[in-house]
Amino acid sequence: MAGHSQFKNIMHRKGRQDAVRSKMFSKLAREITVAAKTGMPDPAMNPRLRLAIQNAKAQSMPKDNIERAIKKAAGGDAENYEEVRYEGYGPGGTAVIVEALTDNRNRTASNVRSIFTKAGGALGETGSVSFSFDRVGEITYKPDAGDADKVMEAAIEAGADDVVTDEEGHTITCAFENLGEVSKALEASLGEAETVKAVWKPQNTVPVDEEKAQSLMKLIDNLEDDDDVQNVYSNFEVSEEVMAKLSA
Repeated sequence: MAGHSQFKNIMHRKGRQDAVRSKMFSKLAREITVAAKTGMPDPAMNPRLRLAIQNAKAQSMPKDNIERAIKKAAGGDAENYEEVRYEGYGPGGTAVIVEALTDNRNRTASNVRSIFTKAGGALGETGSVSFSFDRVGEITYKPDAGDADKVMEAAIEAGADDVVTDEEGHTITCAFENLGEVSKALEASLGEAETVKAVWKPQNTVPVDEEKAQSLMKLIDNLEDDDDVQNVYSNFEVSEEVMAKLSA
């Protein structure tokens, strides 16, 4: 199993749901505020804001929270958040990309560097690992959107590049520049997606054993616990056997 969603599922099953949910709402709100501030506060005229609101709704974020985040940008009293990307190396020579929204670059860089160091990793220069990832659009649907054949047919017609279906649902990928167009076409045939976002997809994966996987889980968990960090991507791969041990 490649990627980071499996670890995320394990972490959520292990508890801390309320704390995780609160922090997730805070990060979703920050993205909504930044999207509203950098463009029009009307989602119909601002694709980034529209996606931010859609993803917030998919996580059951209350409508009042969403409206408050938009008004915060419109009121002009919102912090000036800056988009920053950090790249580094995790245990086992894995590559890690961290996306953050921060109002203090020095604080965020210091925190991220410390988390990497404590996990036995190292923060690198910008561009040190992103060359081994592709920037793509990712659209996810819950299983009830349809069976694998139906979703595959809809994805092909919408101009997507790939579909992966498992018990968690359907993950559709497309070219980054086509994300808006593809997601709109899919919405017409499958309904509203669970999430629509741009992600860093590894070109190749690095197998890790149980010990390295545990260290990576801790690294990613600690990064995601940081208030400024929005997304974390890695190129690790764990076997079914190791995943079963981690889930126990």
